[in-house]
Amino acid sequence: MAHITLNMTENLKIAVVIPSYKVKNHIMKVINQIGSEVCKIYIVDDCCPDGTGAFVKSHCVDKRIVVIKSSENQGVGGAVIRGYKEAIKDSMDIIVKIDGDNQMDPRLLLHFVNPIVANKADYTKGNRFFNLEKINTMPKLRLLGNALLSFITKFSSGYWNIFDPTNGYTAIHADVASKLPFNKISNCYFFETDMLFHLNILRAVVLDIPMDAKYDAEISNLKISKVIWKFFIKHIKNFSKRVFYNYYLRDMSLASIELPVGMFMLIYGTTYGAFNWISSIQSETQTPNGVIMLSSLLVILGVQFLLAFVGYDISSVPRIPLHHKKTLYQSN
Repeated sequence: MAHITLNMTENLKIAVVIPSYKVKNHIMKVINQIGSEVCKIYIVDDCCPDGTGAFVKSHCVDKRIVVIKSSENQGVGGAVIRGYKEAIKDSMDIIVKIDGDNQMDPRLLLHFVNPIVANKADYTKGNRFFNLEKINTMPKLRLLGNALLSFITKFSSGYWNIFDPTNGYTAIHADVASKLPFNKISNCYFFETDMLFHLNILRAVVLDIPMDAKYDAEISNLKISKVIWKFFIKHIKNFSKRVFYNYYLRDMSLASIELPVGMFMLIYGTTYGAFNWISSIQSETQTPNGVIMLSSLLVILGVQFLLAFVGYDISSVPRIPLHHKKTLYQSN
């Protein structure tokens, strides 16, 4: 695939962050595909046992390369954050994150950068589910796991318009990155998903970028089957925090009432109906019609209130990019 014309990006400083752990056999191929539109390439050696950082230093003459060596393994999130901090310190404008295992095509980079330059997004991420023909190359267990995590992430992050949350091909405006609480973002494989939660708290605009799934002989260090329950617990925590921040601490709306009322009605109606049903079975008597009607009404109303909350939440997805707001404010 040919490089996209630089157009609006030619005056911007674009950086690429590559977290590196056991990617020595692929890292040079990734670097060699990064186009001239990129000013800096940060190779973050996350205490790699293969010495990826040293390997790049000795085999790569690209002057854009900056090798960062971690004294201990920080996890993929910690490595990316380390690269973000260096890029921000070097006054980069847009920071792209690409994995070093050659599963992401660096030639797609401007597809991720251009929406940010055009003030359509603060953060862009890949989505491997757009092309239904191509996703057949994805291992079936990983496909199922990613689909489930994508659905749960919509609830926890508040970005109902995005999919494939574990996709690590991303780009972010440096001004937005500088506002993130790096010390609170997960360092493990929950990093990409946790980023979405923190971006929503900032009210940043996130946009999906279609890309093909690519799986060759590389073995992913992420095992969906092993982390899905840990991810689920983290999602529950993020959902609770997001709802509290956005619907009770920062602002209040009709949805702030619909959620607790709906939950109360649903839980009380279900518990009340189940208790009386079990009591009727034990006493071998028929459950009164009034009890059945009341419990059913509470459950139905509870579901309706919760659906109303979800509808409001979907309509509240951020629309105006943060960095564009800053530009508009400065111009006035």
